[in-house]
Amino acid sequence: MRYARVLWLFFKLGLLSELEYRVNFFVQLLQSLLSLAVSLGGLSVIFDHTEQLNGWLPAELLAVVGVYFLIGGLINTVIQPSLTRFMQDIREGTLDFTLMKPVDAQVMVSVRQMQIWKLIDFALGAALLVVALIQLGALFGVTQALTFGIALVAGGVIVYSFWMMLATLSFWFVRVENILVIFESMYEAGRWPVGIYPGWLRFMLTFLVPVAFAVTVPAEALTARLTLETLAGAVALASVLLVVSRVFWRYGVRNYTGASA
Repeated sequence: MRYARVLWLFFKLGLLSELEYRVNFFVQLLQSLLSLAVSLGGLSVIFDHTEQLNGWLPAELLAVVGVYFLIGGLINTVIQPSLTRFMQDIREGTLDFTLMKPVDAQVMVSVRQMQIWKLIDFALGAALLVVALIQLGALFGVTQALTFGIALVAGGVIVYSFWMMLATLSFWFVRVENILVIFESMYEAGRWPVGIYPGWLRFMLTFLVPVAFAVTVPAEALTARLTLETLAGAVALASVLLVVSRVFWRYGVRNYTGASA
């Protein structure tokens, strides 16, 4: 409950900050709608020439796009702005102020900066998933909902842990942002199921940059493609990466030299 209150506090602070410049809402809405139009336009062009893409039907690919927007909304609302500020604090030596607070420092650096209007992507993703389920005629029962929820949470944890480990490199390297830009570029590939890509790229998007576990696996849960083995693998990977990111964070903090040194 303590950390839930911390999260809620930073959410309110982020909302108050965004409300100072309300035109940002309309700018973000326009950006999100343009991104959505590009994704749907790509689907339209493809299915004007074929009825399926590597076994994926139009409604199933719409579910993939929905999950892509959901996870993207999470990244852009909390993970990316918070960890960008974390890296800036390391460079400027101001991380001391966070480390001295009476709460877990990793939690603080992970949630203290929020771009509230990026939740538009999250809302669009949820709307796309509803439309996809209607088109599929799927009965979204308890089992399917539970499987999707587990896969989605595992994907979110995997993405967060991956970003956290990259950001922690800032304790030793100056321009880690360049690596994060590469990740953001590769995440764009998540608009499509990783199974449609060549083997070498599919390997990269599964094990080097975990786009497959973040987007494709939850989408497979919605479309009844997900096996228990894959789901178990996603949960196991999320657990391992979360522990590794925590250990790596603690090691980085021990090597931190701040303004008070």
